[in-house]
Amino acid sequence: MGTLYLIPNTLGDTPIAAVIPSEVVSKILALKVFASENPKNTRRFLRQIDRTHPLNDLQFLELNEHSTDADLDACLNALAQSDVGIISEAGCPGIADPGAQLVALAHRHGYPVVPLVGPSSILLALIASGFNGQNFSFNGYLPVKPAERVRALRNYEKQSAIECRTQIFIETPYRNLKLFEQMLQTLRPDTLLSIACDITTPEEYIRTYPIREWKRQSPPIDRRPAIFSIYVPHR
Repeated sequence: MGTLYLIPNTLGDTPIAAVIPSEVVSKILALKVFASENPKNTRRFLRQIDRTHPLNDLQFLELNEHSTDADLDACLNALAQSDVGIISEAGCPGIADPGAQLVALAHRHGYPVVPLVGPSSILLALIASGFNGQNFSFNGYLPVKPAERVRALRNYEKQSAIECRTQIFIETPYRNLKLFEQMLQTLRPDTLLSIACDITTPEEYIRTYPIREWKRQSPPIDRRPAIFSIYVPHR
């Protein structure tokens, strides 16, 4: 019976040694089966860790938003015979990335599940924001339609005010500026907005200001991976 390992990936062109412990790297290199969003990128990641790693001896299974029950069964069958590692395109699997379904199946069938230490953009953005880290929600993507997005922003802002809750969002990078402008138009002047962009990379950008102050800023976030967090301060 195998163990299911949740493998962290880098968040960009960050040196692996800077964000993934050596013990975790050793565990990754010991695995023979990987379930990933894009096997080609997984091979590239393994090659970055060790250029001599024998990739032809490994098994790569696809696990993404288009995966079928048959794909999950294939992963489960592999787990019955050996250890399997889930790896996403960036950060940690299962958070805004595929993986949770296979993890749930592993628990259901009694396989051990082991999360490995590595960077999570969502948690790094939260601790760098200065917002409440004891009560927060990760809300994924906001609605695309403008009216629905405005309604969602106002609801999350209201919830933050009532519950002292940090609200965290992500957006498709090419829509970052559109979301930013809509936040400026929708949120209250004293609501705090934190933007964390390209976390852990040399181009990292993290700033927290009230909305009134952001109206004087032009954040360099166009087409760059970013995390947005809002919080209504309590006096």
